[in-house]
Amino acid sequence: MKLIAGLGNPGRKYQGTRHNVGYLVLAATARRFGNSPPKEKFHGEVMEVEIGGGRVLLLSPTTYMNLSGQSVAEAGNFYKIPPANLLVICDDLNLPLGKLRIRARGSSGGQKGLEDIIRCLGTEDFARLRMGIGSPPEHLDWADFVLSRFTAEEQCEVDRAVARAVEAVEVWIRQGIGPCMNQFNAESPESSPKNQKGRETDQLDAL
Repeated sequence: MKLIAGLGNPGRKYQGTRHNVGYLVLAATARRFGNSPPKEKFHGEVMEVEIGGGRVLLLSPTTYMNLSGQSVAEAGNFYKIPPANLLVICDDLNLPLGKLRIRARGSSGGQKGLEDIIRCLGTEDFARLRMGIGSPPEHLDWADFVLSRFTAEEQCEVDRAVARAVEAVEVWIRQGIGPCMNQFNAESPESSPKNQKGRETDQLDAL
C-alpha cells in the first residue's frame, strides 16, 4: 500500500491559498481515482483508492501545516506503510509558479510541513513533490504571501500544474520515483519571464 499526503491548512480561511496546493493536488487525485467521500481519521481526511492495480491511501492532514507529521505518522503506522511508499505533496517558494520538482529524499528546505514529517518519521527517506507558488513582491512579507490567494491570471497556470501533478502521482505509483523525476522535473511551466527569473535560488521556502 502507498500513502500520498497533500499538505495544507484546514478551514475556509485558508481555502485556495498558495500554502494549500498540496490539498489541491490531493483533491484532484481523489476526483480522478476515487468514488467515495473522504473519512475523518488520523487527524486528517482520508480516502482509499486504487491506482495501477494497487491500494493507495490519500491523506489531507487537518493538523495545520506545522504539525503535519502527526497525521502522516499515524496513518503510516496503522497501515504499516514504510517511508519508501510515502509521497508528500507541498508548496515551494523557491520554484517558479507552476513548476514541479520531485525528489526521492532530502531535507525539508525550510518547509515546515516536511520538517515535521521528517521529525515524526525519523527519516528524510521519502519522496516529495513540490509545486512552485512563485515569490512575493517586494512590498509583501513572504509569510503573508504564502497565505494569499492566486490571482485570476495565476490560477490558469496553477490549474495546469495541478493536472500535471496528478499525472506525476500516477507515474510515481505505476513506474516509481526514477521515471517520475525524469519526466516531470524536466518540464517548464508556461509562466512569464517575471515568474521564471531567479526563483530557484533567491527565495526562502514556505513555513
